[in-house]
Amino acid sequence: MLTISRLSKAFGRLQAVRDVTLQVQPGQIVGLIGPNGSGKSTLLNCIAGTLRPDSGRVNFDGYDITGVPTDAVFRHGIARSHQDPALFQRMSVLDNTLLPARNQAGESALSAPFHRGWLAQETSLAGKADGILRRLRLRNHYATRSSDLSGGQMKLLELGRSLAGEPKLMLLDEPTAGVAPNLAYEIFEQIAALRAEGLTFLIVEHRLEILFDFVDHLFVMHLGSLLAQGSPADVAANAQVREVYFGE
Repeated sequence: MLTISRLSKAFGRLQAVRDVTLQVQPGQIVGLIGPNGSGKSTLLNCIAGTLRPDSGRVNFDGYDITGVPTDAVFRHGIARSHQDPALFQRMSVLDNTLLPARNQAGESALSAPFHRGWLAQETSLAGKADGILRRLRLRNHYATRSSDLSGGQMKLLELGRSLAGEPKLMLLDEPTAGVAPNLAYEIFEQIAALRAEGLTFLIVEHRLEILFDFVDHLFVMHLGSLLAQGSPADVAANAQVREVYFGE
């Protein structure tokens, strides 16, 4: 589904990503791990279109999406979440969830004044958003401002908002950062359930004790390069990985 070929990105003299090649297969949960500053978020940004790589290619679902704008990447079926949830803080939980829905007739300047032309679609989209919020246990907060949610609930809302855009691949950047252990595990249980329904995930995560219970495959980055890859058991047994993480 996703093929990254010899991707590189530098910021001045800092080589944030160096000649990275990897693949993500459909229906997988893939982990992307490494110490702080190893290039993980930069790699996600190059995939999502937030950054344009200096060299290399990004191919997704048969299309070359190297350096295309973020909205085009989204239309191809990739949704990206951030370590710090990028929510509209003064909007309600429901309105945040409705934003990414595709082809909303009411957003057109020509049709917006004529409510009857898009009311049925808006009602349908609200019903889908309601189902997403129920699934993530946020239904009771539908009218709450997103700024009034807990940190864990904000993470769940960003996941739900991404789902409303009907993606094929979700790029998650530390989805459990700052979240209590019980809720962190629940977030990954939701991810596993979504994978069972056909979604694919590429996840940056530092909580390895949780990540290793759910991923199918792991890639390890260090100093901008790909250090190792394999199953959780293979990566845990890798001497280079253990040296980078634990100084062994």
